[in-house]
Amino acid sequence: MNAGARQGLPQWFDQARFGAYQVRVVLLCFLVTTFDGFDTQAIAFTGPALAQALGVGPRGLAPIVTAGVAGMALGAVLFGPLGDRYGRRAAVLLATAVFGVFSLLTAFAVNVEQLMVLRFLTGIGMGGAAPNVYTLASEFSPGRHRGLVMLLAGLGLPVGAILGGLIAGQVIPAWGWQGVFVLGGAAPLLCLPLLWILFPESPYYLARRNRQSALIALLARVAPAAAPTADTVFTLPEAPTRVGAAALFSPALRHNTLAIWGTYFFNWVAWFGLVLWIPSVLTAAGLPREQAGLATVTLNGAALVFMLPLAWLLPKLPVRRVILLLLAGAVLVSLMLARAGGNWPLVFALVGLSGLCVGGPQIALNYLAVSIYPTAVRASGVGWAIGMGRLGTVAGGAAGGLVLADFGPQGFFLALIVPLALAILAALLVRSADHSGPGDNIGD
Repeated sequence: MNAGARQGLPQWFDQARFGAYQVRVVLLCFLVTTFDGFDTQAIAFTGPALAQALGVGPRGLAPIVTAGVAGMALGAVLFGPLGDRYGRRAAVLLATAVFGVFSLLTAFAVNVEQLMVLRFLTGIGMGGAAPNVYTLASEFSPGRHRGLVMLLAGLGLPVGAILGGLIAGQVIPAWGWQGVFVLGGAAPLLCLPLLWILFPESPYYLARRNRQSALIALLARVAPAAAPTADTVFTLPEAPTRVGAAALFSPALRHNTLAIWGTYFFNWVAWFGLVLWIPSVLTAAGLPREQAGLATVTLNGAALVFMLPLAWLLPKLPVRRVILLLLAGAVLVSLMLARAGGNWPLVFALVGLSGLCVGGPQIALNYLAVSIYPTAVRASGVGWAIGMGRLGTVAGGAAGGLVLADFGPQGFFLALIVPLALAILAALLVRSADHSGPGDNIGD
């Protein structure tokens, strides 16, 4: 390339070899999401012990759980614009500091009201970290690897949940429920100086701010063998016109918009109802409290094991049919869990299947959302669909405790069938896209 030439930044990454620097970026993103995953589900690990210590049942825990997921929804809204304006690096570091500090302070709470406030504030940090981590990881990746890179960066969420479930079984008997929050807050705070030194800024942010010298220095570290010349000017594709929710309700898109919103919402109601309440549900069914964390390990471990091959195969499969098959399987598994009683080997096997059948659609839904919107409104459409999923997170977290308190473990598993059936109905209503683009193999 001649000195002083202009080059598109996406094209530069597509031509460069995926090297050690990008691997390091993915590992740092994975570290942040691991901390995030631990803290996100800390309330699930500690739920049975916390309920005993506070003298409350599932109904008393429900406001604490709801406060955390509500904070996550707010954090995603707040930290997205922060990342756009001040850089992904600043947003990730700030979000990590926020959830680390408030998780640590949660260990010193003495009543439900304090726990609600602190879990809400912790949730703001947790909700703010993940979107910026995903964006940063994708912006260091060539297009051909972007989906896999984002998946690897996000795998820290189930890994953190699995580690938390294993650790909680050892920590709670020795240190009480407070020990889980001490670890959940201290670990990210101790690693924050390392993240400060090593965590890079987004190359796309540098290009957008026209910080060309800093961008060229960064790209020289990304690919030393293909370092750009000092006077190269990197450009970005023209930003698409911003659209609001109203554009998604044009006559051509209205039907699919409502269908995909419903699928996201009801699937996330069921998934987060399980994720946040499964230890308490099994404890209420007679499982010893010190073993309750293993339910979270099983649920997230199965989801983790199945996510990798599913993500690899999805581009070759009819995605909507995959979603329908998984959700139908989830209904069957829920029925079996309601009848499993205290047969713990069977219960844990079924919980693992729930990780696939209820958690698996989370990945496939992203492909489905991409497939139904044309390029001009794709980002807006996917963003709003995920926003509907966040509302489902709040609903699932709130409803799970109330259902458990009123109807017990069997009623909890039977109640899961309602959002799962509604998610099936919504997915059935999705129509094939009439445009060409990524993910068009949605399946009829």
